[in-house]
Amino acid sequence: MRCVIARFPFDLTKSGVLETMKGIKPEPVTGESVIIGRRHYPAKQVGQAITRQDRRDFSAGEVLRAMARLGFTCRTLPPAAPALGISPLQQASVMLGAPAPA
Repeated sequence: MRCVIARFPFDLTKSGVLETMKGIKPEPVTGESVIIGRRHYPAKQVGQAITRQDRRDFSAGEVLRAMARLGFTCRTLPPAAPALGISPLQQASVMLGAPAPA
């Protein structure tokens, strides 16, 4: 399937992506990810492996769109948890280990 990543066209196939990612150890996932086989890979790591381009040249969204079109499961960042109703000062105190004022 023809996919455009970083303004360059690539002819990608699901089997080709599986072959490329075989033997590559996944980095820790901190953002968007792609599930390839049974492993979760960061989107930027997948993009770098399949395009052989620097990670700064493309966005994670471009990789996620291409991988979703090929049939891979893609995950985005979970929404941030809502604040618990404490002030920024109280939150900083809790993060520093001091007991939060009641």
